[in-house]
Amino acid sequence: MKTIATFSIVARDPLTGEIGIAVSSKFLAVGSAVPWARANVGAIATQALANLEFGPVGLDLLQKGYSAQKVCDSLKARDPHIEDRQFGIVDSKGRSATFTGKNCFDYAGGIAEENLACQGNILVGKDTVNALAKTFKSTQGSLAYRLVKALEAAQEAGGDKRGRQSAALLVVKANGSYGGYNDRYIDLRVDDDPQPIKKLMALLHLHQMYFNKTEEEDKLTIDSKIALKIQEALKSLGYYKGQLNGEYNEQTRKAFDNFCGWENFEERVNEGLIVDKNVLDVLLKKAKSTLK
Repeated sequence: MKTIATFSIVARDPLTGEIGIAVSSKFLAVGSAVPWARANVGAIATQALANLEFGPVGLDLLQKGYSAQKVCDSLKARDPHIEDRQFGIVDSKGRSATFTGKNCFDYAGGIAEENLACQGNILVGKDTVNALAKTFKSTQGSLAYRLVKALEAAQEAGGDKRGRQSAALLVVKANGSYGGYNDRYIDLRVDDDPQPIKKLMALLHLHQMYFNKTEEEDKLTIDSKIALKIQEALKSLGYYKGQLNGEYNEQTRKAFDNFCGWENFEERVNEGLIVDKNVLDVLLKKAKSTLK
């Protein structure tokens, strides 16, 4: 079995109830092995000579009411090769645990605090793990953003001794998926890239653009000037066949809605005379590109 040398952070946002994991490694597709999470239950990162059963088994124990530490103890007791393992756990109440086996390659270690478990192995030094915890706690924003910022800081502090290859972000919340069908709110993976964490942050920004609803500061009231810009842009792109009259009428709205559906901006469609500034910018840029 190949060692998954990596650094990871498992965390919970007590305000939203979101639970997530961010991980990076010199290992192909680390997101396929390390992160495991279940909404309102907890999250587990399993690495080093990773026992992938720790994910589903540990989550089942958490769902039965075991604390993070009790799950940690249970997983240790059932594995004869536990000294080759490393894992971190945060449960739905914010209790945490981390474990590093004696056979993990240096530097290897972890930190467990309320709502937070950080761990890594084959690292340049302990500064990598410290940077995970410190940056997460000092960063403002969504859980997902804080997790990836923690990865960035950990990489700058040394990261994996062997280099960089992949990174992943998993955040769960009840009915958090597209359409509300399951709890996989954010599930992003960079499987093979020379700058995986940088790419992961770029993917997170795209996820926010496509799946977050319009923030209040991004709502623009559609007046005749904006309506005319929308009509002109939609007409140049083939969505609108009507008159350029500066009226945000039913025909214009339908054309704009079709554009949003084509570009996957359904979450940013607003009622009434409101348009999302970010979507409008995309529309105008696409229209401008057709004129070149």
